[in-house]
Amino acid sequence: MNRRRFLARMCIYLSGFLLGFSQFPRSSFASGNRSFQEASTARIALIIDDIGWSRRGALAFLDLNVPITFSVLPQLRYSNVLAGELHEAGQEIMLHQPMEPQASYLDPGPGALFVGDPADRIERTVTTNIEDIPHIRGVNNHMGSRLTESNEEITLALKTIGSQDLFFIDSRTSSRSKAFPIARSLNMTASFSNLCIDYCRDGDYTLRQLEKLGALAKSNGTAIAIGHPHLSTLKALRTFLHSPASERLTFVHVSQTFSES
Repeated sequence: MNRRRFLARMCIYLSGFLLGFSQFPRSSFASGNRSFQEASTARIALIIDDIGWSRRGALAFLDLNVPITFSVLPQLRYSNVLAGELHEAGQEIMLHQPMEPQASYLDPGPGALFVGDPADRIERTVTTNIEDIPHIRGVNNHMGSRLTESNEEITLALKTIGSQDLFFIDSRTSSRSKAFPIARSLNMTASFSNLCIDYCRDGDYTLRQLEKLGALAKSNGTAIAIGHPHLSTLKALRTFLHSPASERLTFVHVSQTFSES
């Protein structure tokens, strides 16, 4: 087996073992507007996370000429300006809210929420981050495997998000995340990511994940995925968009995936 195939297979194994994406249920959507471009066309909503570090890496995805939802990290050098530029280009903006991961050595970055934070700090932090990013329509979690497993802290965060009339997407960085069911119990517009397309920075792996995403969308009608502003991800998307696997698929913004309740 050559090295590339070995690495790709290891990526698939690790992503399934560590994140459990393949074990998540079929996506469930609530509230908002139903907007099929074609009745016979399945819909893909792609979220590109971790926006704010590099202008070039983010803006390169505009050349794909498909709707993408960009999730912007708060308080970074390019956070504010990129949110404005991507919005002006007709793309959708979300806040990529940092949350505490299980691994203590991982730094979620500025504006993060942690288990044990008092209610007033959680509300203040989320509100500040929302105000920091212009044009946002919704929020998803950055890291957060520990916090999204915690009833109290994730509930407080979601209440603040809901009070701003924003939707929430559970990134599902943990198979034990409670974020989506709690959001729904709060009557929020909410859903979750079906899979991550680039858990490994390997173009062949990402392309196979996109093909899997397309098949899932054709089976369920809609599928949501998360990717990152990597060059390998951009190249895989270009290949996918010009392949037979993309036939009868329409890319939409995340806000277009919510059906009427």
